[in-house]
Amino acid sequence: MIAVIQRVTEASVTIQGTCKGKIDKGFLILLGIRHDDTEEDVEWLASKIINMRIFSDAEDKMNLSLADVGGNILLISQFTLYASTKKGNRPSFTDAAKPPLAIPLYESMIKNLTQKLGKDIATGEFGADMKVSLLNDGPVTIIVDSKNKV
Repeated sequence: MIAVIQRVTEASVTIQGTCKGKIDKGFLILLGIRHDDTEEDVEWLASKIINMRIFSDAEDKMNLSLADVGGNILLISQFTLYASTKKGNRPSFTDAAKPPLAIPLYESMIKNLTQKLGKDIATGEFGADMKVSLLNDGPVTIIVDSKNKV
């Protein structure tokens, strides 16, 4: 499972012209789910995200977590994070989980992040054509892969 975590001052997702989710200060997370991911990956990654200290403290050092700054989360499923570009110019997505596996893991991530953050998070819609807007703060973008725990 891969999460691209972007520290933002604001972010939103629109589906068919309607705003589905919007946040101010916090994380826009693009989530890729791999065909061999499990609930263990969800739990590990959710904990990593919630405890990630990438907000500036009083000394302008990245030392504060999402909870420390009262931040929010916008979570977007994005199977294209598992694009393979080894052959040719058209990406292959064979490592991305199919919907019967990916949807329950995406829903579990929503539940985990909500519980660990202590408040609702904003989301996109799995499989929808989404338009995502953001104002990256820094810019700060961190990639976390649950298969690279060690």
